[in-house]
Amino acid sequence: MNSTTAPASASPLPSFMPFTPATTSWLYTTGAILFTLLALEQAVYRYKKRHLPGSSWTIPIIGKFADSLNPTMEGYKAQWNSGPLSAISVFNIFIVMASTTEHARKILNSPTYAEPCLVQSAKQVLLKENWVFLTGKDHVDYRRSLNSLFTRKALGMYTEIQDRIIRKHYKNWLETAAKDASPKPIMTVARYLNMDTSLRVFCGYYIPDEATKIISDKYYDITAALELVNFPLALPGTKIYKAIQCRKEAMYWLTLAAKKSKEAMARGDESSCMLDEWIRNISDPSWKGKKEFSDHEMAMVVLSFLFASQDAMSSGLIYAFQHLADSPEMFAKVREEQDRVRGGDMDAPITLEMLDSMTYLQAFVKESLRVMPPVVMVPYTATKPFPISENYTVPANSMIIPSFYNALHDPEVYPRPDDLKPERWLDPKDPANTTPKNYLVFGAGPHKCIGIEYALMNMTLSLAIAVGAMDWKHDITPLSYKVQIMATLFPQDHCRLAFTPRKD
Repeated sequence: MNSTTAPASASPLPSFMPFTPATTSWLYTTGAILFTLLALEQAVYRYKKRHLPGSSWTIPIIGKFADSLNPTMEGYKAQWNSGPLSAISVFNIFIVMASTTEHARKILNSPTYAEPCLVQSAKQVLLKENWVFLTGKDHVDYRRSLNSLFTRKALGMYTEIQDRIIRKHYKNWLETAAKDASPKPIMTVARYLNMDTSLRVFCGYYIPDEATKIISDKYYDITAALELVNFPLALPGTKIYKAIQCRKEAMYWLTLAAKKSKEAMARGDESSCMLDEWIRNISDPSWKGKKEFSDHEMAMVVLSFLFASQDAMSSGLIYAFQHLADSPEMFAKVREEQDRVRGGDMDAPITLEMLDSMTYLQAFVKESLRVMPPVVMVPYTATKPFPISENYTVPANSMIIPSFYNALHDPEVYPRPDDLKPERWLDPKDPANTTPKNYLVFGAGPHKCIGIEYALMNMTLSLAIAVGAMDWKHDITPLSYKVQIMATLFPQDHCRLAFTPRKD
């Protein structure tokens, strides 16, 4: 009996999304909406950009984000050199870059049109209610109160604290070098020196030693999060998330320090730090400024000071060490001045009067900061349409970024601008001195750095003690003169130096 097997019917392919007429319509509609949004993004970008130099089109959604992940000085210079004003877009944030001294100063001096935002993540990290983000009368009142913390009397007290802490760290550096004489990057130890010095000046011993080390180690997370462009959401694992955790820990200790300082001043103790000076000032019956500051408010101010001292001053100090190592003649001039001003006694504490007499070292510090400024730009937000030039108005809510670097390297003001030449500042008739508007290391306008004298004093004091106590050699690598751009600038190899006790 013959039998035949009926062929099996073909199994239908599985379908995860059956294309019914309704589905097809939905897909077309979604696609049309996405296309319209992307087209609108391009149209808005081109409308805002107008005639400014910059890409004719922006990459959808992310814009120049990929370029900003690893920024370079060469890339920034190319952008600045493309025109006095130029445009880019990152994550739909329209950004105008201003490269001239005139445009930079106009931005810095136009509080009715623009306010500092530092970077897009700054308010998440430093807290939106922080005084650095205040404007108008609120900012003026706050600043008036803080100005009293940088009088000559206060700076004299800070000098004593700094001298003691700096010497402690250099002793540790030499002890480490005695065990291993090979060159080592100084970025980490220099940042810890600055953090320890700053915390002791700002908070005295109201913060324990272990807390200063913890804050110093973790503060790098805040630095990383305050790069010009970062992933904008504070999701676990992101730079902004890590920075916020660091800020929470730092604020715990800083708030505790403010509380302890108030208690000490109420007992009638002597002032031993900046917090004490602040509380004593506002407790004076003749004080006419803001009198009430909560522990949290005082801690936020110290947090903002730490950002400036930890990042900007660390950058300035590291490059100054590198510049001195690379310039033996300047090193010799600084040392000769130290021997003369300090009477050959390198162990005696340095006073403000001694610092006043270190004219060559002061000129070196000023010039080192000019050649390699810690901060090359500070982002602002246009609070309303800002007529920055005769033929261009920055749209409201755009970011506008003044460059400091070009002003500091203007060959008409600083001939051979890339050369390190402290003598510029010793000749009153030199264009460097007769054109002060170009020296934007500390900014300008109502938000100009409030601690200029403190910063210059700290760098001068640190270098004076170092030159008096140590010799050092620079281990030059292929990365020594390449720039790592974070919130501030650092050598990419973190400045590799070998230290030995002073020989002569």
